[in-house]
Amino acid sequence: MATLACAGLAVNTSPAGAADSQKSTRVASGGITWPANLTRIDADDVNVRYAQGALRIRQQDFHSASAGTEQGYGTQVLAPKKLDRPVNRVQAELSARVPSGARVSVDVRGRAEDGSWTEWREAAGTAAALPRTVTTVQARITIWDKDGTARIQGLRLTADRGPEPRTEQRAAAFSARVFATREGLVGGTTANGHIIKPNDHFVALPSRRGLSPNGSSQYSVQVCGPARCETAPVWDVGPWNTRDDYWNPSSTRESFKDLPQGKPEAQAAYENGYNGGLDGSGRRVANPAGIDLADGTFANVGLSDNGWVTVTYLWTGSQTGKTFPTWGTDVRIRQQATTASAEVGRLAGPTQVNVQCQVHGQRITVDGITNDAWSYLPSYGGYISNIFIDVADSWLPGVPQC
Repeated sequence: MATLACAGLAVNTSPAGAADSQKSTRVASGGITWPANLTRIDADDVNVRYAQGALRIRQQDFHSASAGTEQGYGTQVLAPKKLDRPVNRVQAELSARVPSGARVSVDVRGRAEDGSWTEWREAAGTAAALPRTVTTVQARITIWDKDGTARIQGLRLTADRGPEPRTEQRAAAFSARVFATREGLVGGTTANGHIIKPNDHFVALPSRRGLSPNGSSQYSVQVCGPARCETAPVWDVGPWNTRDDYWNPSSTRESFKDLPQGKPEAQAAYENGYNGGLDGSGRRVANPAGIDLADGTFANVGLSDNGWVTVTYLWTGSQTGKTFPTWGTDVRIRQQATTASAEVGRLAGPTQVNVQCQVHGQRITVDGITNDAWSYLPSYGGYISNIFIDVADSWLPGVPQC
């Protein structure tokens, strides 16, 4: 068992075509360097422990709910690091003992001044190039180790500012019509550590690039079915694939770059015999699913059986306005600033939303709080009562009137 010290960790294998074209060269000397604290295990970490100077798997037979074939799964989401200047490249140097059959990856992401996060990007071999400059960097270590013998002894991160990436800026978030299946699996644990409950509200997508940390809605989708739309966080990885970020342009897609944007690999395999009809792990694809819906979300959008839905990947659009957290469950978004107006979406639980402007509308009372202010959410095309914006002010500070 050899000790490895490398950028990212070259032992992490990927399916054919998985190379990320947004990788850059190594960061320049003079970048900002800091060691990661692997000793702190908290609520957004899954099946890992720190003992005898190393991070390791806690339970060898543990697997996440949707991608249930990979035993020995564990992940640690490290504390964000606020930097003193903007950066757009991050290099990860990992010291580890990884035996044959085990895998370790390091993903990084960044948060811009407006509070929005980039997607996670794997920092393997060379520096990961982020799609925009950021002032906060976060890393995530993921381990697949069914024998429980891998040891992660240290991680050092270095960030700098390289050439500005050539990325397409979309005003509107990307949407696609995809086949949805019901996840179920009540009592199981999702890839981010959430214990699945009856009538739960979340989704699974087949890539870790858009996986929210446990309890957060940093990456959320709007799912529109036969009855209505619901906004739900991405808390699991699946169905079928784990490296298929099909909502991204083909040029920046992690795998299956010869497929068009918006087409999941499982759909191409099922409908067109792509990859011999197999998924990325070699399994025969039995349905074209590109998203799993938790039971509550599945029922709320109006599905009684697996079927087609329209999904909007909310983090892919430009961030307009100011970002605020919401509170409450099953919160309605209305076409106009009144409860008599048509419903255009729902927030299943606490969600980060971008508020473009606010108006005085219908005066309503919820849980003893009365307010007539409503916020316009451009990502949803509708209004939410300011009662559900989780700040003390009834009229949001720094947000203009519509």
